[in-house]
Amino acid sequence: MEPERNAAQPQTGAGGSQTLMRGLDVVEAVARGATTLTPMAAQLGLSRSTTHRLASSLVERGYLAFTPRAGYRLGPKLLELGQLAHEQADIVQVARPHLEELSARTEDTVHFGVLDGDRALYLDKMPGRRRITISSRIGDRQPLTSTGLGKALMIDRPAAFWIAQLDADARDGGLPVDRDLWLARMRDYAATGCAFDLEENEDQIRCVAAPVRDAGGAIVGALSVSSAAQYMNDARMRDLADLVVTTAHDISRDLGWSDKESPIVA
Repeated sequence: MEPERNAAQPQTGAGGSQTLMRGLDVVEAVARGATTLTPMAAQLGLSRSTTHRLASSLVERGYLAFTPRAGYRLGPKLLELGQLAHEQADIVQVARPHLEELSARTEDTVHFGVLDGDRALYLDKMPGRRRITISSRIGDRQPLTSTGLGKALMIDRPAAFWIAQLDADARDGGLPVDRDLWLARMRDYAATGCAFDLEENEDQIRCVAAPVRDAGGAIVGALSVSSAAQYMNDARMRDLADLVVTTAHDISRDLGWSDKESPIVA
């Protein structure tokens, strides 16, 4: 009989792939709260001895840690890899393919931006196919309270923040608005996770926007679909909302977010 291989030794072929997948299953079981071998083996449908062998190999490599009486926990190697993944996940690079697909599907201009002080900083722009001109440029800093992107960036903030920002933008020369109506709309945007620009920032230009979140659920960016009002009546904006939110969620998941996370309110 061929001797059983140690799970830490490199393997090739189907056997090696199976060992790798089982090892990952063990890590995920510990992440879900299985700290001892018996519940871990039950979750994975493996024998206790096989589970012990896999877990011991993962401890040796630092992917798990073990403390007597406390059991298994995620190891320091995962913290190291998580930090490296975070550093390498350039948000624009992660978002770009999703933005290109969204622009192709809608035929409209797509923006991506982040919060920069009290402004929305535009980091990327996908021109649409329609023959219209939208004045935004990469590097522009636009008001939070009049742009769809800006509203999406601050929908987790409390109403007091919205009011303070509205007052600040008004002092900077923003267009006069009906404060009660604007606040009512912001509450709706916060409830739905999708914000609109109803020609508030640029005449005859409307936008549908949604926030992008990081692994902890915090808003780290936002995207918007913008077009001329003739292509963006109320019905189309409502129809686009699901697609825009779905795209924002896809980018968020690529950044480590899970839709099981609760939004973080600053």
